[in-house]
Parts: sequence; structure tokens; C-alpha cells
Amino acid sequence: MTDFYFIRHGQTTANVQGLKQGTLDTEITHLNERGLAQAAKLRDHFDISFADRMMVSPLNRTRQTAAILNENAQLPISYDDRLLEISYGDWDGQKNRDLEKQYPDVFDHRLHDVLPTYVSLAHGDSFQTIADRTQSFMTEFAGKYPDQAIIVVTHGFTIKAAAMAVLQPDKLMALPEPDNTSVTKVTVDATSGQSYLWSYNQHY
Repeated sequence: MTDFYFIRHGQTTANVQGLKQGTLDTEITHLNERGLAQAAKLRDHFDISFADRMMVSPLNRTRQTAAILNENAQLPISYDDRLLEISYGDWDGQKNRDLEKQYPDVFDHRLHDVLPTYVSLAHGDSFQTIADRTQSFMTEFAGKYPDQAIIVVTHGFTIKAAAMAVLQPDKLMALPEPDNTSVTKVTVDATSGQSYLWSYNQHY
């Protein structure tokens, strides 16, 4: 069985400003000072040297986080577009608070996050699209490396989508996105196709 340890990138300026980052890859979406410190803290408290390899979203904020986490372990690193964040389409780069006020019907007002129905307004990725590509990623690498542990540095919604792919919940908003530099563990059995969510949004 293959163990995937999904790690969300550290905090960015866009996080602080409450922007929909999506697939934006500009200076505002790079790690800020706190994000760099978060990644260093996780490195110091979660020794990844037990793992066999690291798979990373190609955006700068995940590359930065991965580089810090990997300073001591020196795992081999590869990049995969299936680990990209959800694109919010026309809403990428806009303030979440303003969008929620303007389009209240497509937001969960407890989580202050979009419902699956946002797609028709923003022309972004559907929840299912991200769940499908994270499932594709896990299935492929569980087949390639059936007895390995893989560190996966990616994004909040992408981790949520991976968990949704395992749990297949009826209520998609029941699972909030994980925090910056949290760890989520998923195990996939390539032979049976069975997957397991061992932990979600764990802090070190």
C-alpha cells in the first residue's frame, strides 16, 4: 500500500488579504514571512526522511514550501500538474469577502467558501474535476510505487478534493479546507483500489 502525506503550502500574502488564489502564480501568491516560518517549523517537527519521494504542485508557493521541508531529507522531487490548486476562473485574484457579498447564493456562509454551484458564475473548475485529477494522481502513483511513502506538497482545495475522492461524501461542504502547512495522510491499495483517510488537517 502507498502512503500519501498531503501538505498544504505555507501562508501567502494573498491568503492574508483574503483573495481567491486559484492558479495565480505571482509575487502576491508567494510565501510571506509567516509562510516561510510555518514551513520551517513543520520541517523541524515533522521529519520527512522516512519517505521515499516528494511530489509537488508546480506553483511557486508549493515549490518554496517543498524546498524548505526537504532541506534535510533531500528526497527526490517531481512536479505534477494534477496537484495544482482549483482554478476559480474569472474569480481568481478577487477578494473572497466581496464575492460572498455579491453572490451569496453560491457561498457557504459558515466556511465563507464557494459552493459547487459557483461554477456557472465564475467559469472555474468544478469540485468533481479536482477530485477526479487527485484520484488519477493517487491511482497512478500507488500503482508505480505500491510500497512507498510519498510527501505531496499542494494546495488547500486539492487536499480537500483528495479526501473527498476517498470518502465520497454526499455533502461536499462538510469537509473544510485544511490549514497552511497541515498534514493529511491517505493510503491507497493499488491491488484492491481501496483507499483510506487516516488523518486530516493535522498540525505539528
